[in-house]
Amino acid sequence: MVLVVGMLAMTAGSTFQFGMAYLIPAFRDEGLSLEQAGVLVACPTAGVMLTLIAWGAAADRWGERVVLSTGLGSAGLVLLAARGAQGTASLAVYLALAGAAGGSVLASGRLILGWFARHERALAMGIRQSAQPMGLALAASTLPALATGGTDVPLLFLAGLFLAAATAALLLVRDPAPQPSAAGPEAAGPKPTSTSPYRAPHLWRIHAASTLLVIPQFAVTTFALVFLTDVRGWTVLDAGYLLAGAQACGALGRLGAGYWSDRTDSRLRPMRAIAIATGVGMLALAVAAAAGSSLAVPLLLSLAVVAVSSNGLSFTAVAEYAGSAWAGRALGIQTTGQNVLTAATPPVLALAIGATGFAPSFAVVAAFPLVAAMVVPVAAERAATAAQAGHPARRHSRGDVGSRS
Repeated sequence: MVLVVGMLAMTAGSTFQFGMAYLIPAFRDEGLSLEQAGVLVACPTAGVMLTLIAWGAAADRWGERVVLSTGLGSAGLVLLAARGAQGTASLAVYLALAGAAGGSVLASGRLILGWFARHERALAMGIRQSAQPMGLALAASTLPALATGGTDVPLLFLAGLFLAAATAALLLVRDPAPQPSAAGPEAAGPKPTSTSPYRAPHLWRIHAASTLLVIPQFAVTTFALVFLTDVRGWTVLDAGYLLAGAQACGALGRLGAGYWSDRTDSRLRPMRAIAIATGVGMLALAVAAAAGSSLAVPLLLSLAVVAVSSNGLSFTAVAEYAGSAWAGRALGIQTTGQNVLTAATPPVLALAIGATGFAPSFAVVAAFPLVAAMVVPVAAERAATAAQAGHPARRHSRGDVGSRS
């Protein structure tokens, strides 16, 4: 039940936060430029990043049941009010406020740490995080069609998703008993200390790598529809349905990455491999776009799957390194960093595409996942795993910190 509610909450948040990109054609039909539409797309993320650390601290103190039901319910009410927005600036404020409230779901994740053992935790987090591309798939398959008469109906639809998720969290979520914190991988066993996990560089490096990896993810998410319609000549509805299928496959990609991680007892080696594949894929897409090749379409679709696959791994690694007492704040810090770049990517990339075109812009984006691959602290994880193997007491305490519900 914890996973079901978590997926519903994440689906609602993702459909809103990232689904705004699928309303770009509607915004442009209303007379907005691509740059102005890009700013509106970034508003939910801008709101999210202002409150994530506070939501994480609240989750550490009061639990996720209170945080999820309060935040998601507030986001739904704000979106209902947004239907009466007068002008672009007013709508931008409402979207940012809804993002600030809905950010509660992105600062959560402690439920996975508490209810699942280490050998199944990455898959559980992958299942929960698969709701993000599922939310994008839902947005791609519904929002363009709902927006044919304007943005009123899409906003009503998104508000309903938030209110349904808030009700489910209030009625069905049960927080696990609090566990001691550990300044290192949770698999090393809980320790009776509240020492900050940020005294070592490993957590900072995971944050940095995961933040860099959102740039290609949201470059594809935001501009795939525009690329297919403006460059390849697809209709908006056909492109939306195709991208919905790609996002559904992206959800399966997160499950596969989680399974891979649990089987190899590593979060960071799979994360580095996915970062390298993403960088190479973006370079190939840039070449295909420059050549006007039809191969650009399958490359774009494959990136919609590969680029999103590492999210569950990074979230699991952060929660484990931070420990139970710090997990909410650490996840809030991680997601804040991610959302700073997520908010910046649409307007900045829109300017770059307008000035230089898709191919050079995609080539620049390829650099970020390749840098992320170098930042991921794989060696530190390998050393920690070797140290755990030499301590029988730690081997016996591998993450069974709660029982699933």
